[in-house]
This record gives sequence, structure tokens and C-alpha cells, in this order.
Amino acid sequence: MSTQPKVTTSRLKTKKQKGQKITMLTAYDFPMASFIDQAGVDIVLVSDAVGTVGNGRTEAVSVTVDEMIYHTRAVRNGVTRSMVVTTLPFGSYNSIAEAQHTATRLMKEGGADGVHLEGTRQSGQLIRAIVSAGIPVMGHIGVTKQKIVSSGRVKLPGRDALSAWEMIEDATEMANSGVFALVLECLPTRLAEIITRSLDIPTISIGSGIACDGQALVTQDMLGLFKEVTPRFLKVYADIGQAIITALTNFRQEVELGAYPTPEHSYSIEESELHKLVSQIKV
Repeated sequence: MSTQPKVTTSRLKTKKQKGQKITMLTAYDFPMASFIDQAGVDIVLVSDAVGTVGNGRTEAVSVTVDEMIYHTRAVRNGVTRSMVVTTLPFGSYNSIAEAQHTATRLMKEGGADGVHLEGTRQSGQLIRAIVSAGIPVMGHIGVTKQKIVSSGRVKLPGRDALSAWEMIEDATEMANSGVFALVLECLPTRLAEIITRSLDIPTISIGSGIACDGQALVTQDMLGLFKEVTPRFLKVYADIGQAIITALTNFRQEVELGAYPTPEHSYSIEESELHKLVSQIKV
């Protein structure tokens, strides 16, 4: 069990004030959550990317609240120090009442320490309602599923003055509404720097450069376990996927050749007991 203090929203804010970088990785099950926790990562994000990375779907918008609760409970069981934050899935916070209900379920039934939602400057009322219910909220702007679904394509925001100003307004309103941190996805580095310096809350980059207060990646991506999408910001730290395929292939080959199992991997019975058994069978 970790002897390090539990990561909280106040500790994250303190890290920003001290210039200490924040780390965040995704997890959807007990083993991966435990590994991330042992590695000392600050936040474990139970993202609705479980729909694609975990379940092999072509999209994440079909992920349900019940699915998010299931995966959050598994992650919760593997974590002692990291802060567990769970995404409100697409379509689960279209009204104030629905947003509060979904967030409350993720906290009570899933065991999350906070929730994560994609939004814009129009999301202020929803955020304030969730926060007023005593639930910490992490905001998310930039490239989001909402914008991909509505436009049918990925468009990098903040590349011109008007779009950049809209991102600043989104960030400011969400911060003023009470989010404890803000994820910036695929924003230009200089724009992310401007937003980071203007806010008292931590910013966490997903492809938005070095100037943010923290960095995040999808764990399966950075471990080479999911290669269907390879965004520019992704760094693969270990190709575990290939190592797994090699191990599984070795298992198949050894079984087919009769090389596994050996006596070392097998159980035995005393000869005297075996003799008794054989005698009984003969009778």
C-alpha cells in the first residue's frame, strides 16, 4: 500500500503554485489502475475512450453511464494514492438535473473522486450545478467528442485568432464556474501557455504543449497496446503490445510441440497413493 498522501484537488492546485508538473493517465480495469498508482501518477482518468480502446468500438459516444460505473469501480479497487476522475459519457449531462444525477452516480456507485466533462463557455450552469452538489469537476476544451460528432470530423481549434479567443473564453468561463482543473486537447502551444498563465487552476495537456501544468496520455496508446490511432502528440514509451504477441505465440508453439507443461509446471501424487488408486480401479 502506498505511503504517499492521497492526491486531492487542493494538492493539485498546490503543485501548480509550486511549479510542479501534474501527471494523468487513463485506466479501465484493476491491474492497469494499480500499475499507474504504484508509478506515482497523480490522476487516473476513467475515460469513455474505453469504448474504443477497451471495447474495440469505432466510436466512444455509445458508452453508457452504467459502463462507466462498472469500469470506475474496477479502477477504484486498484488505487490508493492517485485521484480517480471519471468521464461523464456523451449525452449523460444534457440538463442540470441529468448532470447532477449522472455525476452523483459516478461518485456513489463508481467510487470516483471527481468527474470529467467536455464543455464550452455555455457549460457554466451545468458545472456550477454539479459543483454545488459537492462533486469536483474537471473541465475539457479543445478537440472533444461533442465537436467531432457535430461536425463529423476532427478540426484542430485555436489555429486562428477568432478560434483562439473562443478557446480562451471557454477556459475562463469553465474556471469561473468552479472546475478544479482543465484539460486542453490539441491546442497550439502558445495558446495553451496563455490560458495556463491566466488561470489559477491547473491545466493538463493532451497534445497542447509543454507550458501546461500537467500532461496526460491514454495509457494503452503510450504502451503500444492500441495502434489504430497515432496522433502527433503520442509518445510510445514501451511496445508492450508486441511483447504480448511474442509471449502468446511462444505459448502456442510450446503447447503444439509438447514442450509445455514440463514436470516443473505439473503436480504429482505419491507412488504409494497411486498404487492404492490403481488397485481400487482394478477391483
